Amino acid sequence: MSDPKAPKTIELDLLNEVVTIELDELEEDATNLILVLNESECKVWVWTKLAQEYWQRGYHDEAEKIALAAITKLSPSDPGSLAPIHSFLANVHIFRARQAPKLILPNPRQDDMTSQKTKEEHYKEAAMCINASDNALRQSEGDGGVLFLLARGIHQMATRSMEDALRCFDAVLSTHPTNVIALLGKARILYARRQHAQALKLFQDVLRYNPECKPDPRIGIGLCFWALDQRPRAKAAWQRSLEVNPNNSSAQLLLGLEAINTSKNEKLPEDERRSAFVSGTKLIELAFKANQRNSAAANALCELFLRKGNYARAMKLAERTIQFADTLTILTDGYIKAGRVSHAEGSILDATRHLTEATKAPVVNAIAAIGLAQIQLKTDEIPAAIHTLDSLLQSSSNQTSVEGTAMLASLRAHPRPGVSASEFAKEKERARELFEKVIKELHLPEDSARVSTSTNGVGPSRLNKSARNLTEDVEMHVEIAKLWQDDNVDIVKRAVQEALQINEATHKVEPKLMNNLGVLDHLEGNLQQARAAYERALTSNTAAALPDTDAVSTTILYNLARVYEGQGELDRAQEAYEKLLAHHPEYVDAKIRLADLAATLNNGNEAHDLLKQALASQPNNLNIRAFYTRFLIQSNLHKHAKDFVFATLRDHDKHDIYSLCASGWIMYHQARENRDIKQIEERKRGFQRSAEFYEKALQLDPLCAVAAQGLAVVIAEDALGTMGGALSQTPVPGSDEVLKRYNNARDALEVFSKIKESLNDGSVYVNMGHCYFAREEYDRAIESYETASSRFYNGQNGSLLMCLCRSHYAKATKDQSYAEMNLALQCAQKALHIAPHDKAVLYNIAMMMQKAAEMMFSIPLAKRQIADLESAIEQGAKAQRLFTSLAADESPSLPYDRNIADQRRKYGDNMMRKADEHLQTQRQYDTEKAEKLAYAKKLRQEEKEKQEALEREEARKRRENAEALAAERRKARETALEWTKDIKVDSDEEKEKKPKKQRRVKTEVGSGNEGEPEPPKKKRRGKLKKIGGDSGSEREGLFTDEEGGVDSKPAKKRSSKKRVIREDDDGEQVSAPARKKQYKSKELISDSDEEME
Repeated sequence: MSDPKAPKTIELDLLNEVVTIELDELEEDATNLILVLNESECKVWVWTKLAQEYWQRGYHDEAEKIALAAITKLSPSDPGSLAPIHSFLANVHIFRARQAPKLILPNPRQDDMTSQKTKEEHYKEAAMCINASDNALRQSEGDGGVLFLLARGIHQMATRSMEDALRCFDAVLSTHPTNVIALLGKARILYARRQHAQALKLFQDVLRYNPECKPDPRIGIGLCFWALDQRPRAKAAWQRSLEVNPNNSSAQLLLGLEAINTSKNEKLPEDERRSAFVSGTKLIELAFKANQRNSAAANALCELFLRKGNYARAMKLAERTIQFADTLTILTDGYIKAGRVSHAEGSILDATRHLTEATKAPVVNAIAAIGLAQIQLKTDEIPAAIHTLDSLLQSSSNQTSVEGTAMLASLRAHPRPGVSASEFAKEKERARELFEKVIKELHLPEDSARVSTSTNGVGPSRLNKSARNLTEDVEMHVEIAKLWQDDNVDIVKRAVQEALQINEATHKVEPKLMNNLGVLDHLEGNLQQARAAYERALTSNTAAALPDTDAVSTTILYNLARVYEGQGELDRAQEAYEKLLAHHPEYVDAKIRLADLAATLNNGNEAHDLLKQALASQPNNLNIRAFYTRFLIQSNLHKHAKDFVFATLRDHDKHDIYSLCASGWIMYHQARENRDIKQIEERKRGFQRSAEFYEKALQLDPLCAVAAQGLAVVIAEDALGTMGGALSQTPVPGSDEVLKRYNNARDALEVFSKIKESLNDGSVYVNMGHCYFAREEYDRAIESYETASSRFYNGQNGSLLMCLCRSHYAKATKDQSYAEMNLALQCAQKALHIAPHDKAVLYNIAMMMQKAAEMMFSIPLAKRQIADLESAIEQGAKAQRLFTSLAADESPSLPYDRNIADQRRKYGDNMMRKADEHLQTQRQYDTEKAEKLAYAKKLRQEEKEKQEALEREEARKRRENAEALAAERRKARETALEWTKDIKVDSDEEKEKKPKKQRRVKTEVGSGNEGEPEPPKKKRRGKLKKIGGDSGSEREGLFTDEEGGVDSKPAKKRSSKKRVIREDDDGEQVSAPARKKQYKSKELISDSDEEME
């Protein structure tokens, strides 16, 4: 705005006197100068020059006074010349707007700006000045157009009218391409539009045109380099700016922020990071001291004081940031920091107000939303917190806010007042969906895809610090475990293991987590791992001495006792339960387990006493009542069990699922065991009531697998159909009853197959085995019984072993298989080992041994082995001894009929009398069979030797024929060489005719040299063909395969393979063995192209 040619003094005509004003010696108070200017008739440029001089010296108010006085003086006489003055005043207001607050807080706590004008007010006054300058320019044709355009462009850029500002700057640059103000303005607009490369070029042009330009273009250059990801060059530009102008607050602020960002780089050494943080902090403090109205510096400095706990200074800086923020990002940060300070000071209302303002941005800030949700949680406004986080995640830019997602998932998984059970189930499902996003985003161990597949190099090392801190949040992993505990044990186990690892890494002791991990292993059947986890948890809990140590130790010790019990260490389990009861006599769970141990050891009275004690202390405990019902049933006290379970339904809970299922079982068992023919109708009513109990249980709990299995058993045995009242009888094969049983078993199998997926119990497989047996699918029945025995009963269930024995026996009888009979016998022997006093099993063993001998006697000689026969005879002898013992048993109650046992003994005596005959017959048959096999083997050997002799003779003859043929061919080659020497004496007439034939032959051969005139070669071919045609059949045969001769037609087909022998060929080439052997199947011999050249 200054004229470079203007002198350092200004002379004014004052009446008849000339007054000289020294520009370097201006007074601070411009009042006298204004009086002199009013009395003189000076031009507008004088007023403008003086105002500029005052402004450059920092006397801003005096400069504004001079400009206003100029307008007052010159408006009446020459208003058209005031355009520069109005433009100057516009720039003054724009400058003051930069120092003014953007907004003024109505109730500030630390930074009161209520007495100052806002930026908007200054911009309005600047707009008025610009309009006045525009009017003045229209009234006169002065040279203030450039100044006006610059002022308008700067004002429009400050008020975010970027398009209009760009047009103003372009208008200036069209006439003044090196105007640095216009270049700087355009560069800032391009930078705001993210056109960083173009903006960088303009900033560099400004630096080249005016290296001492202010504001320093190096700041813009550095910002462009930073945006272009050339950060070392950006830092160098700012450092150079600070070297040129050590008081440049912008350079100090940017370098300070860069240093603090560097201190967050975890890859750098700790000393280097600490040094960077200290230097950055100092630079930001210097920047704020240089310009205390810089919102960015205030925002950065506020974070430092907030970390130090200096909340008063932090609040003042936060309010300064809010009031002077030029960008929405800094404004939001200011509100967030004010909310954080208020929250830290306990001012919940102020914190809510500030954080609510922070969330009003078009793009919801994740930190603001999470902070507001935390405040709402503190005031028990959980629905409001959920709504806040939902709004955050619905924003397109915050869908990946893993912190907000985890917090929202936790809130939805937490029960709250006013939410029904169905609504809470939906909330838990949504919580699971949110946690699944968190798990995948953070690549947590709970992610099953991460366990089974590679993460393609994306892992925790790529996460930011906040996300890594979230991965180490023990409570989050515990919440994940709780959320999936009823659906996915694998996820629960991985979550608990991760929480334990985090605790161990921080040297924290958490016995509850160790106990939970042991429970998970216990449920999966990993008893040894569960035992180790329980013992470790018990030791840690004892050493930790926490307030709830006794309660936690009691739980862990009980779980450990259950593991001892599962591992068969009953003494240690009993000792643990007794220890628990010594400290807590009313611990009914320990009493129940002690009762179960006593029942296992056949101490029924002791078990009964313990259960009565437990019932006396807690008569309304449905778990105790359920266990007592089970005890009565296992003790074969079905009537007492029926009365007790009916009392439970009548007096305590008529909707108790266990009691309903137990009632159904008892009624079914009583009806099934009722063998009185006179009580058929009572039997039917028992089956009907059993089905009703099961049906009611399913109505209350449609997923009750026990009730479903009970109804499936009813279906399988047609308890409600026509067979419901019938007593067990062997059905007639092919009858309708058999078909009906087949169909019932099939329908029941469909139900059992579905129950198997939800009920992990051996009874399901046993029932499936029964159905397969009823359908005579013995292999599948055996498979089901074996699965139940090995997986659930460890091969120690005698009843199940007898079912397996029955299946093998039925299959052996059907297939007449002695091997299957032996398998059935082995199963029965195992059952006898478990229950050595069970005479029914002993009777079945004797029966199977006798049946095995009977079956072997009936099998044809060719289908049995002497060893099996001898074994069966031995088993038959044992069966006789067993039947003799069983028939002689005088016990009052036996599970078999003595008369039948005696009849089986007598039958066995008659059968075993033929044992020696069967052995003799079998041995004789085996001897004859062995002799026949030896004779047949001898005949085969002789035939083989004769065949080998014939083959050797034929091979000798073929070899002799081949040698003779080879000799003949050698003789033929020698004769052919002699013929080639006679070709030279042919007549001239023959030479003229033969080339035509040779061209035809050449075309047929297709040698690759078609069209090339070679008369001598063609002449020889014609000659050779003619001689070959007169040589007779004997010579023709010498040049063919040894399979047969050549007639006229095959010779014609093979003419394309003729070999022309040139007269200059060497004898060795013609008679070479390899070449001759290669063309042995050709009628005529022809040279290759290489030999002809």
